[in-house]
Amino acid sequence: MEALKLGYSPCPNDTFIFYALVHGEVASPVPVEAVLEDVETLNRFALEGRLPLTKLSYAAYGRVRDRYVALRSGGALGRGVGPLLVAKRPLKRLEGARVAIPGRNTTAFLLLSLYAEGFHPVEVRYDRIMPLVARGEVEAGLIIHESRFTYPQYGLVKLLDLGEWWEGETGLPLPLGAILARRDLGEDLIKALDEAVRRSLEYAFAHPERTLPYLKAHAQELSEEVIWAHVRTYVNPFSLDVGEEGEKAVEKLFALAEAKGLMPPSSLPLFR
Repeated sequence: MEALKLGYSPCPNDTFIFYALVHGEVASPVPVEAVLEDVETLNRFALEGRLPLTKLSYAAYGRVRDRYVALRSGGALGRGVGPLLVAKRPLKRLEGARVAIPGRNTTAFLLLSLYAEGFHPVEVRYDRIMPLVARGEVEAGLIIHESRFTYPQYGLVKLLDLGEWWEGETGLPLPLGAILARRDLGEDLIKALDEAVRRSLEYAFAHPERTLPYLKAHAQELSEEVIWAHVRTYVNPFSLDVGEEGEKAVEKLFALAEAKGLMPPSSLPLFR
């Protein structure tokens, strides 16, 4: 049987979640083949419908709801997980500033667009943002993933925690990314894949030490301390099941984005 391609990022939270599934440690309804790319590349792939199963920013999901549906397991939501806006020194105003962003389809950029207007986004890959800010080529940078833990090493200061802003505005956890299945896979296979992703995460929780070589192989510049801090931050009970509160958070994000014309409306169910 031909393997089903599964896209996810090389970041520790994703490699932790999918280790058991891609290494045959848990049962899968079909063989899976890992496709590791940064999240904005996966977002662009989804706009083309390229991968049948993929990690995606919630902001990008809002643009492909006709083609994909979110699984209940494997996603990234939570409290204290927000993107950070950083700079070399405090800024009096964001209007007119050049801000390095990790992609126009990322949830980070959507959140900053909900928060502020009048800044000039400069798209670069997420891991190139901090050096760009440190060299003074942009006034600020919007950082995600492990950059949350390492930005002080670049001499940068935090201007804004968009997760804190979101939680203060809504009282809800912040939705960052989801695992999406292409709707043409059919309801039965999508359900079975959802269950397989959950089993893979349950295996990782039970045997974290077995996942570490895989995590380190795809995060070679990170110490074990930062790797596990990353996992603890982005992998939580919402990753096992988005739950009612998680669903409300995604609905709120989409409603705010639709109201500002940042996302097209849709009546399709968000989760399988």
